[in-house]
Amino acid sequence: MAEKRTETDGKPEDTQDPPPGSGLSRKERAQVRESVKPRPAVIYEIIRVQGEAELRRPASALWWSGIAAGISIGFSFLTEAALAAHLPASEWTPIVAKLGYAVGFLIVILGHQQLFTENVLTAVLPVMARKKFHWFVKMLRLWGIVLAANLAGCFVFAFAIVRLPIIPADLGPSLANIVTSVMSNTPVEMFAKGIGAGWLIAALVWIIASTEGVEFLVILLLTYLIAFFGFTHIVAGSVEAIYGVLTGLINVEKALFGFFLPTLAGNVFGGTVLFSLLSYAQVREEIYAERADH
Repeated sequence: MAEKRTETDGKPEDTQDPPPGSGLSRKERAQVRESVKPRPAVIYEIIRVQGEAELRRPASALWWSGIAAGISIGFSFLTEAALAAHLPASEWTPIVAKLGYAVGFLIVILGHQQLFTENVLTAVLPVMARKKFHWFVKMLRLWGIVLAANLAGCFVFAFAIVRLPIIPADLGPSLANIVTSVMSNTPVEMFAKGIGAGWLIAALVWIIASTEGVEFLVILLLTYLIAFFGFTHIVAGSVEAIYGVLTGLINVEKALFGFFLPTLAGNVFGGTVLFSLLSYAQVREEIYAERADH
């Protein structure tokens, strides 16, 4: 005799319909199913698939998108300086002005441009899942192309606002103040604060993959926190560092060894070693259990 199937057959245990005796109509039970949040394993898989797609993109596509991101991220530096210059002098002025830091990230992420710190998470998950050397090589290729392109875009933006009559002259002091503030950190502080920025960007990628319709607010909040806490970001900070070199505020050695290298290490550590590994650890058993079932 054929086995009688129940209403919940074939559904994961955590997304089964409420039992018929729960007092809910069929429409209400459908609403319950739709409101169930995706499991961490689902979010992990979404980001992993996105990462594999990025790893397969042609070098030229990564390069030009990365340059666009480097130019766009410069508006974080410029907008923060503009707000600081035009707001009245007060104790709360820096708090409000730091909202401008989110502008460049909004342009980059909502515009689907290639940003190095985003790729730290999305590119590493396929490598952790596949455990194949050629995937590791693909990850290094992606990182190298995108980081170089981002820096090229940062240079274009910084050179333009220094050499071309694009911005009002009265923004100069505010731009210089931002550079001076960032460069006052020691290399150890740059590294430590880079960990915080790397973690927040990785968290941003994770949250966006698990939500819909709130991307603007998530990007605004988390990137604002980077500026609010004084964390250091390798791409946004490179615009500031290059501007400082071009205007004589700092020298190349200070930009390279005082900012770039320690911040890069901090961002990669925060986004890869900490966030990526912990994200993988929390879903690893579920993923392998599901594969074993199949």
